[in-house]
Amino acid sequence: MHLTNLTGEAADYANAREELRQAEIDLMRHRERVADLRRRLPLGPVVDDYAFEEGPTDLDAGDAPVRTVRLSELFTQPGRDLVIYHLMYGKRQTQPCPMCTMWIDGFNGVAHHVAQNVDLAVVAAAELPALRAHARNRQWTNLRLLSAGASTFKYDLGSEDDEGNQDSTVSVFTRDSDGAVRHFYSVHPRMSDDIDERGIDLLSPVWHILDLTPKGRGDWFAALNY
Repeated sequence: MHLTNLTGEAADYANAREELRQAEIDLMRHRERVADLRRRLPLGPVVDDYAFEEGPTDLDAGDAPVRTVRLSELFTQPGRDLVIYHLMYGKRQTQPCPMCTMWIDGFNGVAHHVAQNVDLAVVAAAELPALRAHARNRQWTNLRLLSAGASTFKYDLGSEDDEGNQDSTVSVFTRDSDGAVRHFYSVHPRMSDDIDERGIDLLSPVWHILDLTPKGRGDWFAALNY
């Protein structure tokens, strides 16, 4: 493969594009290094076997019974890892976060691919009927949806504060052969005092499509309706 050489392409453009290509290669290699560092994290701490509320798979089942499911039960097979997205919805967050919703829209589309290797679930502090209503509106038919409003799960993992304010977070868990669940990794949008909204950008293609364009992402923000 080679770079497209369009008729009339100026030499300064070709030179700048080659410099960019080399930077893209460097970025790819750095991403691989970061992923390797993540995989090499030491064994994480054992966590509580938190309880969640879960409804039936059919989002249209109105009065269907609600069941309690434990964190350890979210692992569908031995040897699989579990990824949980913390949705900003519930308690002080009275409306679903538009940005979280955008992320989960994407997860719903690729969930059947992800399921070939790992288990995936979405957890919110919102009560289950409200969470399911939002999921029905977004047509999230491929995701496991859980309410953690009655547990300390989100607080303990740093996606909720003392006052019930919510944050988006992605957490990864592993399960030992004896059934104990360990926290492996969590990441938040805020990476440092001066980096507020970049921590989970790699999990949504929207930003990367916008970054391909001359105007970039600018100050665009997702909305629940356009």
